[in-house]
Amino acid sequence: MTAPVFVVDSLEGVGPGSIIDVTGPEGRHAVSVRRLQPGEDVVITDGKGRGAAGVVLSASGKDHLVVEPFEFPVEPEPSPRITVVQALPKGDRGELAVETMTETGVDAIVPWSAARCITQWKGDRGLKALAKWRATAREAGKQSRRLRFPEVADAATSKQVAALLAKADFAAVLHEDRDYGSEPLATAELPATGEIVLVVGPEGGVSPEELALFEEAGAKAYRLGRSVLRTSTAGTAATALLLGRTGRWS
Repeated sequence: MTAPVFVVDSLEGVGPGSIIDVTGPEGRHAVSVRRLQPGEDVVITDGKGRGAAGVVLSASGKDHLVVEPFEFPVEPEPSPRITVVQALPKGDRGELAVETMTETGVDAIVPWSAARCITQWKGDRGLKALAKWRATAREAGKQSRRLRFPEVADAATSKQVAALLAKADFAAVLHEDRDYGSEPLATAELPATGEIVLVVGPEGGVSPEELALFEEAGAKAYRLGRSVLRTSTAGTAATALLLGRTGRWS
């Protein structure tokens, strides 16, 4: 088993000879849930690419873990960077999509209020849903032993998604209908560096108006395979394909 990962706000200034205090919810999980003991291995991260691997010196109270780090790994900025624009699924399938994409290795997730989304984020409900997505990305990042967690942006409109696509080095809309001229993502010409942006539509599909808007921004329609994936799994499958093709999984 690899060492469990816990998150702190910052690792600024942490180096040889440092001592790290883990408190609050993370400390409570380490001490009261995981019941870590002195001498056990742990990894501390800021979720932004920096880590500190070490051993537990002490566990006290319900939420105070003291760690002595001895290695300081760094997870570099990914290249090419993969962003998935995820249409809002129904129920908890959005959190499922965020969880599996994070475990797979996506770098950023943009929630998208597509025209055909049954779920719409409005007011307090939208803020709570966004907070759940961000918490899911954080927990999945820890579970998958990442040092750099994916960014979960504010919910975007179609115009905002188009602006994001226009800046990308490779922009794709996942679309299963060959009548729209979709090409296989498995054979697309990909950049060696820069930004890849994928759009995953809702269960009802991307509307013709949205497709036209995204095509105007420079995105093309691509398909994954013969089967039609649900919106909550398509982003994960596409991310895995791209990670393999770009060499990031080599």
